Amino acid sequence: MADTLLVLAPFLIADIVNPVLFAFMVYAVGTGRPLANSGAMLLGHTLAYFSVGLVLASGFERLAEPRTVDFVIELIIGVLLLWVALRYRRKTSERVEVGGRLTPLKAFGLGAVINFVGAPFALPYFAALDQILKADLSTLAALVVLLGYNFLYALPFMMVPVLAAVRGEQSRRYLLALSQRLDRLSAYLTPVLFTLVGLALIGDAGSFFLRGKALF
Repeated sequence: MADTLLVLAPFLIADIVNPVLFAFMVYAVGTGRPLANSGAMLLGHTLAYFSVGLVLASGFERLAEPRTVDFVIELIIGVLLLWVALRYRRKTSERVEVGGRLTPLKAFGLGAVINFVGAPFALPYFAALDQILKADLSTLAALVVLLGYNFLYALPFMMVPVLAAVRGEQSRRYLLALSQRLDRLSAYLTPVLFTLVGLALIGDAGSFFLRGKALF
């Protein structure tokens, strides 16, 4: 399991650089119920992310050894990551607006929907899921790894409701500045991370098809 977690680390880093979720959570901090709304948004996003992982995992019958289909999926995801990296264009400092009054229930649903709004950013997650599926893990161990991955993904975003609780209204100014920096950083960092992860996946799948042995 430790080896699998080590392999998942680069995918997790590429996955966390998600300015879409962070921007919406910063917006939630500026509403009438900053702590409840931002917390509910993160919870909705995390549960939806985890549920998608479970649904996709249940669609594949896991064997003791990796199957060819696992490496086909890995190759496809790698190519998609390179394609997104080459075509990645993001306008910075976009202002997030949500129609109507934001409630915790609405924030929870919006958090889940963000999974689809930021679809290109989910590619590293799908790559991580494929690595979990092709690892020689028991069903319980694979579930624990997937749960741990989702928890570590959500951990950096927890700073938003924490700051809202500690600093109150002052937190929004700091978070807005941080969101703008993350947005600008992602414009440069995301293509690099996607390219590196995509090349790693293509290399791993190519090694399996050419030599019958994966790189990792």
